[in-house]
Amino acid sequence: MTAVVAFFICWDIFKKHCGGKVLLLLRPVGKCFRKSWPWLKWLLWVALLAGLIVWLALDTGRNPEQLISLGGFCFLVLFLFAFSKHHGAVSWRAVFWGLGLEFLLGLFVLRTTPGTQAFQWLGDQIQYFLGYTTAGSSFVFGNTLIQEVFAFQTLPIIVFFSCVMSILYYLGVMQWLILKISWLLQVSMGTTPTETLSVAGNIFVGQTEAPLLIRPYLPDMTLSEIHAVMTGGFSTIAGSVMGAYISFGIDAASLIAASVMAAPCALAMAKLVYPEVEESKFKGKASIRLSSGEEQNILEAASNGAATSVGLVANIAANLIAFLAVLEFINAALRWFGEMVDIEGLTFQVICSYVLMPVAFLMGADWEDSPLVAELLGIKIFLNEFVAYQQLAKYKKNRLMGLEEWDGNRKQWISERAESITTFALCGFANLSSIGITLGGLTSMVPQRKGDFASVVLRALLTGICVSMLNACLAGLLHVPTQVGDCTMFFSTTNFSSTTYTMYTCCKQLFASSVLLNGTLSFTGSWAEQAESVLWLGECCVYYNHTSCAGTI
Repeated sequence: MTAVVAFFICWDIFKKHCGGKVLLLLRPVGKCFRKSWPWLKWLLWVALLAGLIVWLALDTGRNPEQLISLGGFCFLVLFLFAFSKHHGAVSWRAVFWGLGLEFLLGLFVLRTTPGTQAFQWLGDQIQYFLGYTTAGSSFVFGNTLIQEVFAFQTLPIIVFFSCVMSILYYLGVMQWLILKISWLLQVSMGTTPTETLSVAGNIFVGQTEAPLLIRPYLPDMTLSEIHAVMTGGFSTIAGSVMGAYISFGIDAASLIAASVMAAPCALAMAKLVYPEVEESKFKGKASIRLSSGEEQNILEAASNGAATSVGLVANIAANLIAFLAVLEFINAALRWFGEMVDIEGLTFQVICSYVLMPVAFLMGADWEDSPLVAELLGIKIFLNEFVAYQQLAKYKKNRLMGLEEWDGNRKQWISERAESITTFALCGFANLSSIGITLGGLTSMVPQRKGDFASVVLRALLTGICVSMLNACLAGLLHVPTQVGDCTMFFSTTNFSSTTYTMYTCCKQLFASSVLLNGTLSFTGSWAEQAESVLWLGECCVYYNHTSCAGTI
């Protein structure tokens, strides 16, 4: 991170003092390059495509299930193209560059050691940083409430995060970061500065805050640009609520990666679904100025940030109360109706698990995990992602605690791969309630364009939902399963006082290698060489059921 910041500072100094001279020297090279670009462009695309095909063939050869995620990715892109407003006007440069940047970001974060370590480090630092919230919340509410009550445990994090973001805006850090990201997207994808800036801002702020960055330009923006602004809002989550999801136990690195990857993908899919057919007033404009806020000093910025978050916290609390109550009412009504037609246990989640199960499977979840992933998708789309992430956190907690995968006919947790896919799929504000939030926020800024906003909001919502799913497909394609390690070493050092996911996995390996024949217990593979295998099996049987457990009695 230090190297990136140092590079941009040096680049700004170099461009200011030597940029003109260097451009003059490089002008002949630029002319030659422009002449060669028509055929060089196709050569580059062919080389990239060939490299991608070779890499996919080699990579998916080891894990064939990744091909399902690849198929889902292609299906979603074709699905969005089918719903395109102007099929013949699609800017394929924006589409391919956007998807390419998303893939490269995913590859860097999920597959390379520096990328994995960097985002894991960043996630750990954010978790550590958010821990300071307890200093304020425990003083106001007391230790008992912040440990036992959800509202006092999670919602103060949003206040703290909003305060920090406001300080960073006052110092100009966020504007600098957003401008650099938007410059990269704008140069590579050929989009206009206004829409690009808003989408880049959505990585850090919410769906109503990001358009404030381009508020003076909203009256003159085309419908395609407005659609891109809305899609960016639906495809990402705000930094403030990200802190709350991290506090649930959701992987911080995955949330950060999902938000960053969503920016180029949202811009690409927005241009696929609603291509530009008008003449934008901002095309070719070099840059847009961003204000630093109206605060007079850093203390005022901190105070304003905390005060602004009160409305957001109240909104989240009210929505949770309302949506969970409505969900319980709908489930009670569906159960009553189900009993009348002899269907037991009919709920909204069950309906979602059947309707969206093929989508969950296409994203890369195993077939047995697909109903639970589909259930979470349904909750996210029809209620909100806050409730869905809460439920995902419960599944993750059950897995890490080493609970049995199945409790009768009910699955208690999903696999690590399905967890990763779901984390990416839920990372976005694309739900039905967000339509009103988006329309209300934009209409308050430009009342005269209310009709234009309403005409594109449903397309933007659909695009936002699919962007999150595309990210999930990429997470499934690039996911690397965590290696359990040497189970014999684990068993020899553990005291079996409580269960963990590692213990569950190792016990399953031990059960698979055990053979009970005519009352005699034996083991296969490396377990046959271990003198304590029978003792370990007995310890596993205390927590888990298996036919081999009869031989330890």
